[in-house]
Amino acid sequence: MFEQLKALPSDPILGLLTQYRNDPQANKVDLGVGVYKDPQGHTPILDCVKIAEQQRTATEDTKVYIGPTGSAQFNQLITELAFGTQHSALLANRIRTISTPGGTGALRVAADFIKRCKPNAVIWVSDPTWANHTGLFEAAGITVKTYPYYDYDTKSLKFEQMLQALSQVSKDDVVLLHACCHNPSGMDLTTEQWDQVIAITTKQGFTPLIDMAYQGFGQGIDEDAYGVRKMAEAVENMILCSSCSKNFGLYRERIGACSILGLNAAQADIAFSVLLYVVRCIYSMPPAHGAAIVETILSDQKLKQQWLDELAIMRNRINGNRQMLVNKLIENGVEQDFSFIANQKGMFSFLGISPEQVATLKQQHSIYMVDSSRISIAGISEANVDYLAKSIATIL
Repeated sequence: MFEQLKALPSDPILGLLTQYRNDPQANKVDLGVGVYKDPQGHTPILDCVKIAEQQRTATEDTKVYIGPTGSAQFNQLITELAFGTQHSALLANRIRTISTPGGTGALRVAADFIKRCKPNAVIWVSDPTWANHTGLFEAAGITVKTYPYYDYDTKSLKFEQMLQALSQVSKDDVVLLHACCHNPSGMDLTTEQWDQVIAITTKQGFTPLIDMAYQGFGQGIDEDAYGVRKMAEAVENMILCSSCSKNFGLYRERIGACSILGLNAAQADIAFSVLLYVVRCIYSMPPAHGAAIVETILSDQKLKQQWLDELAIMRNRINGNRQMLVNKLIENGVEQDFSFIANQKGMFSFLGISPEQVATLKQQHSIYMVDSSRISIAGISEANVDYLAKSIATIL
C-alpha cells in the first residue's frame, strides 16, 4: 500500500523552528512561528483563561459527547461576538453556527460544505494568503484561484486590480476574504474599501467566505468585525470561519467556529443540516474543553472585561512592536522606508527583502524568518530589537 509514496516537504515554518532551537547563538531571534509572545518570548495562558478553566474543572461532571454542533451557549456567544448582539441577520434568525476543531477545522468544514453546495465552484483567495488555505480547499476537491491583493514593490494593496478581478467572478464561485490582520501581509482593507468590495459582492452574486482568525488583534473587537457585519447585512448567503486560538490564547485547545448565513430561517435550517452531515463525515464531534473556557469568559461580565483588557495588552504590544522596529531601523541609519510596518495590523508583515538577504540574516546573525521575508511581529521585543535592527541594516 505505501510502496509508491514519495516524501513530501515539511512545513517550512516548522523546519525553521527546529533550526532555531538547535542554534547555539545567544542572540538568536525567532520571527517565523505565528503565535503571540510576551516580552520574555513566552506564550502565556491568559489570567481570565486560568480562572475559567478552574471553574470548568470544578463543575464538569461528564466527558460524554456534546453533539456535532458543539455547545449551544458557545455557539451563541461566539456568533454575537462576531456579528454583534443586535445584527439584523441575527435578529432575523438567519445565522447558524457550529463549534469546530480550531479555525483550520472551520475552514475544512466550510470547504466540504461548499463542495456539496456547488461541486464545480472555484474558491478565489488573495495573492498572497495564508499558506494552508490552498491545501485545505484542494483537499476538499475544490479548484483554487487567486485575485491580486498585495503589492510587494509598493508595500500596499493592489486594490484597483483586486476590484477588477472580483468583478469577473462567477455567481457560483466563492471569494475568501480576511476579516482583519491579513496573514501574511498585515495589509487590511479600510472601511471604505470594504464597502466597495461588498458592493461588488452583491452585484456579482458570489458567496463570500470570511476568515476571521484575529478578531481583536487589529484595532478592537468591533472594529475588526466591520467587514463581517457589513457583508452580512448586504448578502443573501455567507460563510464565516473564526478562531479562538489567538485572541483567547487557546492554541492547543483547538476551538473555532463556522457560521453560515441563509436567505431566511428556513434556508438556514436546510444549510445547517448539510453542514452537520459534513461534520459527521469528518470528525463527528468537536472538542469541548476550549469552548467551555470561552463560554465561561463571555458569559461572565467580570471575566469578559478581564479578557478584553488582556486582549488589549496583546494588541497594543503587537502595534507597539511595529513602531519600535521602524524607529530602531531609523536610529541605525537605514534610509529605506519601512514605515509601512507601523501602518499594518496583526501578527505579520513582509520585510520586503530578498531570499538571499533572508539567508544571510539566518546564517550570519541567527535571525530566522521564512524565505518570503514574512516576519512574526510578536517575536520582536525590547531585548532583541536593537540587535535585529542593526542586523537588518547590514544586509540592505
